[in-house]
Amino acid sequence: MSFLRNKIDQLKKPFEKGEKWEKMAPAFNALDTFLFVPNHTTKKGAHIRDAVDLKRTMIVVVLALLPALFYGIYNTGYQHFSQLGEAFTFMDAFGHGALKILPMIAVSYIVGLAIEFAFAIYRGHEVNEGYLVSGMLIPMIMPVDIPLWMLAVSVAFAVVIGKEAFGGTGMNILNPALLARAFAFFAYPTYMSGNKVWVSEATNVDAISGETILGTLAAGHQPTYDMWSMFAGSIPGSIGETSTLWILVGAAILILTGVGSWRIMAGGFIGAAIMGLLFNAWGANALMSFEWTSHLLVGGLAFGVVFMATDPVSAAQTTRGKWIYGILIGVFSIMIRVFNPAYPEGVMLAILLMNVFAPTIDHYVIEASVKRRKKRLAATKIKSA
Repeated sequence: MSFLRNKIDQLKKPFEKGEKWEKMAPAFNALDTFLFVPNHTTKKGAHIRDAVDLKRTMIVVVLALLPALFYGIYNTGYQHFSQLGEAFTFMDAFGHGALKILPMIAVSYIVGLAIEFAFAIYRGHEVNEGYLVSGMLIPMIMPVDIPLWMLAVSVAFAVVIGKEAFGGTGMNILNPALLARAFAFFAYPTYMSGNKVWVSEATNVDAISGETILGTLAAGHQPTYDMWSMFAGSIPGSIGETSTLWILVGAAILILTGVGSWRIMAGGFIGAAIMGLLFNAWGANALMSFEWTSHLLVGGLAFGVVFMATDPVSAAQTTRGKWIYGILIGVFSIMIRVFNPAYPEGVMLAILLMNVFAPTIDHYVIEASVKRRKKRLAATKIKSA
């Protein structure tokens, strides 16, 4: 490693201040800090020493995404071959899924990072590692056969409008990955909804329907999948959202490493469970009658609550605010599913809505805390007098 470190230090000289390629320094430094811990330290002042930085935090999230990603790659091939009625092996399914999904990930990273690098060079600041997560999330919440150029345009919109327009990593008010999906949904609706987009190459084969469980319920019919299939994820859907089992493995990684907020995750599932129970008692249509436990397993609820609602930039920051924020996401997710048959998945809109209200939630939580402390202070003064 010392040889590589020395080699990079040599290559770095033309990018230093006052040298020929000074303006390109952010791009080169991004490679340097990706491979090694920054080699500069503070010389004065009191600072907290910690082994965790933004790069490590983002890498932990990417690692937590891998179980759901690998299963999504397999499930993409599984759905394709099983609905054709053809015999296939694990490697057949995984290979088919990889051929579909890896180009999507490549396009997401190439387009997103190119824009990030361009803005960093233009502004003269370092490249942040925030897109390491968004670049993985965006393909995982898209239909598998969305044209790559549409994915590229959605990525560009999310990075430029949803992130860089606000100042870059740490400044955005909306989750960039969900903004990319929202853009694709409203700009290219025929590629983002219906009963043909959730299974690979379904549009080319009449035998494949690919309708999701929520789509079936919205049409007034009960799904034929059992509870285990819904939990394990052997159902049609977006690449990363189908397996609650592997999403929960990722949630455990985020919680144990302290990267993801367990309060937001728990709040999201509690809010969804409460609304599911209330609608079960009403039971006016198929979506209302759908078991509340099943509501927690299907669609993008689990994936959204675990990986996107917990985004530390766009989520609530206070302890009590995180509970309120998470619970409201769960409540609105189920409400949108039930009351909008044309769009039976509601977690995307619910999280984006609560992203907007997160600062307001924190504001009132802090104000309430200040008022309680003032009352305690006043009571203490009265007693001492």
